[in-house]
Amino acid sequence: MADVDALTTILLRERLAGTCLPEDPTDVVLPPGSERWPADIRRQLSTALTPAGVLIPVFERNGALSVLLTQRSAHLKHHAGQVSFPGGRMETGDRDIAQTALRETYEEVGIRPEEVTVIGFLDPMPTVTGYAVTPVIGLVNGQAEIRVDHTEVEYAFEVPLTFFVDERNEMPSERVFRGRKIPIIEFRYDGQRIWGVTAHIFVELRKILKKTIDNE
Repeated sequence: MADVDALTTILLRERLAGTCLPEDPTDVVLPPGSERWPADIRRQLSTALTPAGVLIPVFERNGALSVLLTQRSAHLKHHAGQVSFPGGRMETGDRDIAQTALRETYEEVGIRPEEVTVIGFLDPMPTVTGYAVTPVIGLVNGQAEIRVDHTEVEYAFEVPLTFFVDERNEMPSERVFRGRKIPIIEFRYDGQRIWGVTAHIFVELRKILKKTIDNE
């Protein structure tokens, strides 16, 4: 197994340097295991989706990288009570999906756009609630102050990025959707269950980061 401790901001920048904003923010990549999902659900996840952006906020703390996640408020209409990245749907005034992610991050956790250096992107990913989510990876100034908007977020917390790079921390699971069981993957960290599109995002990011580390 690769040495996940070799992961640094320099390697992160190098590996993500070739990524770019999607030309079509609704052209999604289906999650792992989706080939076993019912055909009607697969069709729903690839048509008539609303573009959205999330930020993967990466902090460097004492030479180690961590990722900021949020616990969504329980009263929200979509994905209530779930762990997620800060983000939301694209609005008409947004220049592109990166601006969407930065705007929503500021609104939800108080990190200002100028405190984030965007270093890469992942392909758009679908949610069962009808969104096509584009992950934007950004390095956050270590002095940035987290100010949670409690109308959307219960609290924010950090997880070492190396936790998600280590495949041993990935767990098979399932969820019930429209009365049918769907295979998914999830992560468990310090009492937090990380699943759904958030887990899918970490799997796709890991593919990039593992290549980075394994090539060293």
